[in-house]
Amino acid sequence: MIISNDDELAKLKEIGRICANALKTMAAALEPGITTLELDAIGRKVLEDAGARSAPEFCYRFPGATCISVNEEVAHGIPGPRVILAGDLVNLDVSAEKDGFFSDTGASFTVPPVKPKVERLCRDGKRALWVGLNQVRSGAPFLQIGKAVGAFAQKNRYTLVANLASHGIGRSLHEEPAEVSTWADPSETRIMEDGLVFTVEPFLSLGATWAEGGDDAWTLYSDPRAPTVQFEHTVVATRNGPMILTLADE
Repeated sequence: MIISNDDELAKLKEIGRICANALKTMAAALEPGITTLELDAIGRKVLEDAGARSAPEFCYRFPGATCISVNEEVAHGIPGPRVILAGDLVNLDVSAEKDGFFSDTGASFTVPPVKPKVERLCRDGKRALWVGLNQVRSGAPFLQIGKAVGAFAQKNRYTLVANLASHGIGRSLHEEPAEVSTWADPSETRIMEDGLVFTVEPFLSLGATWAEGGDDAWTLYSDPRAPTVQFEHTVVATRNGPMILTLADE
């Protein structure tokens, strides 16, 4: 969507903050011994206490309030009895709706002790997100995001998952602009309009280039199998750069 008034912006900031607070609270509870279902319940409580509802559950009947992906799982992991162990790499993805407005955020976390290369991947995944965010500006081509993130990945010897992309958001969870690449895609010719709301969410990996389905209808796995991280913010394109909506309370 393109924001047309201050009331829309205020409501987008509110649902963005709620999603960010849920993510922050879940991350604080992440430790060996907790199950992904217990983590999901923590996120659900934050959302519901703030008057929001889970977007994947509401929009797609996803079997959980949040998506929790562990190790070989890249995205859309279903909360369940899986126990978090020391050494795990965990992605938390939170999206929600309130008052007709949506927001989406995510981050990956290591559960110590982990291999140094996985710790570095997690750190660099966050850096890749900010490399992409720094390209956001009204009037700029979307291609700049993919080119910048792609150059960062190549320089640091990472790969990018090329069938999971950023997307428009606002009045629905997924809307135009659809499939915003976080890798250099020469067919991308669109321009960021002033007030446009969308996500930036690169999937940085130690070798994976694709996400493939598994035994259930939701969970996506790295192909080839390799540690992969995702970091995501919902932003508004402005003349002064990105306005980040998914910021947690201090």
